[in-house]
This record gives sequence, C-alpha cells and structure tokens, in this order.
Amino acid sequence: MNRSHFPTRLRYLAAGFAFFGAMLPAAAFAGSAALASVNDATLSSAVDYQSRAVIVKAQVLLDRAGFSSGVIDGHSGENFVNALTAFQRQNGLPESGDLDAATWAKLTASSPLPAMTEYTISASDLRGPFAPEIPDTMEKMTELKRLDYRGPRQMLAERFHIDESLLQDLNPRQTFNKAGAAIVVTDVARVLPREKVVRIEVDKANRVVRAFEADGTLVGVYPASIGSASKPAPSGTLKITRIIHNPVYYYDPRFNFPGVEAKSRLKIAPGPNNPVGAVWMNLNAPSFGIHGTAEPGKVGKIGSHGCVRMTNWDAWALAAMVRPGTTVQFIE
Repeated sequence: MNRSHFPTRLRYLAAGFAFFGAMLPAAAFAGSAALASVNDATLSSAVDYQSRAVIVKAQVLLDRAGFSSGVIDGHSGENFVNALTAFQRQNGLPESGDLDAATWAKLTASSPLPAMTEYTISASDLRGPFAPEIPDTMEKMTELKRLDYRGPRQMLAERFHIDESLLQDLNPRQTFNKAGAAIVVTDVARVLPREKVVRIEVDKANRVVRAFEADGTLVGVYPASIGSASKPAPSGTLKITRIIHNPVYYYDPRFNFPGVEAKSRLKIAPGPNNPVGAVWMNLNAPSFGIHGTAEPGKVGKIGSHGCVRMTNWDAWALAAMVRPGTTVQFIE
C-alpha cells in the first residue's frame, strides 16, 4: 500500500489519540478493568474507532494470525495499517487499511481466545541475569559480558509483544519484581505454519516483510526498518545463508555508522539489547542480514544501517520458518 494513501479514518484516529487518552480515566485502562474492556471490546459505531481497547484487541488478533503491527501499544499508525491491509488481502476484503466492520468480523472470528489474560510472575522470571544499564555507545557496549534485558519489565514486555509503557499502564501499581504477583498482559500465542517459508519479500517502500510458503500462501507479515538514505538496503534477490540465535555483533570501522568513532573492530556480546537483537539471518551480501532490535517501538518508523530490522519476537518467528537457501526478494 502506498503510504500517500494513508486511510482517512486512521489519520483522524492517530491525530485524536492523545486527546482521547487524556479524557479516559486512569482506572478505566488498568488491571481487571482493562482486561475486561479489551476482551469485551466491540466495533459498533464510529466512536469505537477511537477506543484504545479496540485497537489493542485488533493488534493482538492480527499478531496472533501472523500479521504483526510490531509492538502492541493501542495506537494506530502505518505499521497497524499495513498489517490490516495484508489481513484484508488474505481474507478477500477490500484493501482499505481501515478497521471497518467486515475486517473486525473476520478478525474476531479468527481466534476464540480472549485478547488479554492474567499472568503470574514466577521466581524464574526474576532470576535474570539482567543488565540494568545498557550503554548508549557501541564502544561502551564492548565492556559488557552480555546485553541482557534491563529488568523483568522489559523481558515481560518482549514476551507478550507489548510496549513497556502500555504494560505499565495496564499494571500501574506493579514493579514487576515480586514473584507471585498477577499482571494483565496480552495473549499473543502464535501457531507457526508447519511448512517452511521458501520466499521472503522485503518491501522497501512500505517497510514490510512478507513470508510465503511454496504454494504462494502468505503466512507472515511484519513491519521492518529497511535501510536509509545514507545506508541503503540491498537490491535484487538474495538468499539466507545461515541463522544465528543470540548473535555476537561485530562492528567494522568501514561501516562508518554515524556516532560511532571506533577506529578498530568492535566485538559486542550477545543478548536482546545487542545492536542486532536476539537473532540474525545472514544474507549472501557482505554485512547484510535480517535481524532483531533492542528498540521495538522504533521498527518501521526510522531507518536502519542497511539491514532489515524487525522486533525480536517477529525476527524469532521468521527465523523459525526459514532455512539456509530461503530466497529474499527486495522490492523497490
């Protein structure tokens, strides 16, 4: 979908969210009240399009079906519109990118499970190891033995594909550091297809990655940051050569990334806060790959250093469906 055709309804929705959120009583989107408001959310009138509960529910259902809008935050935007459009295309609906009644009906029929659930924090969730302070420069990152999660809240947010601030909004009195505490979370359990993905499309214009089975069935759609003006992504058709989970990241001074002053090669330890996140799918073009990120909220909204950057959970899902030799087509 061309970005210049951003649907009118969702343009108004995005513009109005700050105002609507300010009107919403704090208690209305926290704890059991939030769980009920999302699970019981319906789309019956124009005002429903401005409901954060409706957007959260739609994001969860899309994510569950393999049409990711990236981090679940209860807000509209281009990642959400792209996921909706792909879902509409797959289900034979008009590709408007609007959360209309027909799309809502298909979405809610796609899974019988509630969008929100309660989760009890376990002792193992709190064991870590954690890295409370993640340096803001690659040079300082080399001093850490691992770039682990900053703490339980970040770890849980990634596990449930949710924005950290939304997780805190849902659980305003939680510190996420007490075993036995019950918290409200999204239920994003995905069922990955049995067949391997044989072809990936990297849509540069729309910042979307699509995964296809051998018969052409679309089985995954994910937002991505795909290169930039200074560091463009590759062109043409490439292949995945290997898949590395928890990769070590090596920075070569020849990359000449803005803000990196190192004159010699840097070695940065693995972990979800590593510069390439939790997984790396190497491409047969030097230094290029498909990978995760420590900043899921920025995926699809800013550029990358030439690679295809996804949320850690979407990169993990894609890595589970591909193998060495999978074709990657870059669409200009």
